[in-house]
Amino acid sequence: MAQMNFGGVMENVVTRGEFSMDKAHEVLAGKKIAVIGYGVQGPGQSLNLKDNGFDVIIGQRQGKTYEKAIKDGWVPGKTLFGIEEACEKGDIIMLLLSDAAVLSVWPTIKPYLTTGKTLYFSHGFAITWNDRTGCVPPKDIDVIMVAPKGSGATVRSLFLEGRGINSSYAIYQDYTGKAYDTTIALGIGIGSGYLFETTFQREAVSDLTGERGSLMGAIQGLLSAQYEVLRENGHSPSEAFNETVEELTQSLMPLFAAKGMDWMYANCSTTAQRGALDWMGPFHDAIKPVVQKLYASVKSGNEAQISMDSNSKPDYREGLERELKALRESEMWQTAATVRKLRPENNK
Repeated sequence: MAQMNFGGVMENVVTRGEFSMDKAHEVLAGKKIAVIGYGVQGPGQSLNLKDNGFDVIIGQRQGKTYEKAIKDGWVPGKTLFGIEEACEKGDIIMLLLSDAAVLSVWPTIKPYLTTGKTLYFSHGFAITWNDRTGCVPPKDIDVIMVAPKGSGATVRSLFLEGRGINSSYAIYQDYTGKAYDTTIALGIGIGSGYLFETTFQREAVSDLTGERGSLMGAIQGLLSAQYEVLRENGHSPSEAFNETVEELTQSLMPLFAAKGMDWMYANCSTTAQRGALDWMGPFHDAIKPVVQKLYASVKSGNEAQISMDSNSKPDYREGLERELKALRESEMWQTAATVRKLRPENNK
């Protein structure tokens, strides 16, 4: 573990250089890793662990997801089992189901959390709000987390590209005294580029805030607001979309992802620079109170409760599809489909 300077704040960070793949194999030698759930995070993390030479099995109910696991090379009766059998076989139980699914299967897996085992999460939700979720682990096991900062698909794609995704890590319960090494070994095993320290509570709160904020909720709100204003003032759909979304995602985001916002500003026109510097303040001042309200709602557990209540409704999937359909069929995202077809790589 090394201390790194993040904007003047020192944080604990672990890199592959410090904790090698050989060391990860040494730590996890003789351990069977049972990945429970093959939905969003399950495929990427399990396939990366398998490709890195670890002993991995999958626990998944019968159905479409079970069939997907078979297509990905997992063999029924050898490396693919029902949830109960996988939990029984596993020394490390990686619980990679959705938050709603974790709640529903917790009574099923809890009997298999026997003394000395390790329970692994990639999200702090179930443990942070366990007064609401009921997910209270036994005291005689290790409870750890490695949370990749991206989708399961990205965990896999970056691994196949020879890169790695950033991940946070946390230890909630260290019964064996070996939880730290197990955590970092698994983090390296799933393909993390580097791991930074957090807690279950901080991860859960920051994750829910980010999803509702700049990563998903706020960005859609901002994009749709600008698109609508341009359209209301006579700009065509293609012009409004290009100035709102296409230039952002295809031109500017790669610039500030590579070297920072200041570098991106420096590589834009002087007109763009002046306007951005003048208007970032008013946007900040308008948006920060909303983010503060969002953060308070997340930290209080209100957002977790809303999520649990929504997911427990029998018609949740149907309602979700209606909302996503409305988003998909909005003029802005229908325009997006046309613009994507016109990109040079799709128009040869």
